[in-house]
Amino acid sequence: MDARRSTRTLLAGLATAALLAGSAGAASAADASPGAKPAGDGARALCKRAPKIDQRIDRALKRLDAGKARRGSVARLQQRVDNAKKAGHTEIATFLQGRLDTRESLKKDLQDRKKDLAGVKTWCAKNDGGKQDNGKQDSGSKDSDK
Repeated sequence: MDARRSTRTLLAGLATAALLAGSAGAASAADASPGAKPAGDGARALCKRAPKIDQRIDRALKRLDAGKARRGSVARLQQRVDNAKKAGHTEIATFLQGRLDTRESLKKDLQDRKKDLAGVKTWCAKNDGGKQDNGKQDSGSKDSDK
């Protein structure tokens, strides 16, 4: 009988916790106005994060381009696909081929992001790290227009 009572107590406690967590989430969602728009484009934050983003992309590309000995590389997964085909494991080869296609697509996406990020870094350098407000020129730039 005590086991049933402790189980009921546990379930009641879990239900109460779930109810409180749900209401807290609803309350915080209610605080945000439904039609609120972002104040800007986040240029300053992106300019600040650009070097770390670049490092992460480089690290991921390095892993993808590594040889067969490196876990996570395209070459290693290709070898696994080839091994599955040689062994006659068609279903395994199909599954791994899907993963390989996704990984190759990821590699292309990361290369594209790296190119885009280079443009962002150039823009940040020209615009004082994104500190200028919505593309407006600072007073120093106006002097060059005179």
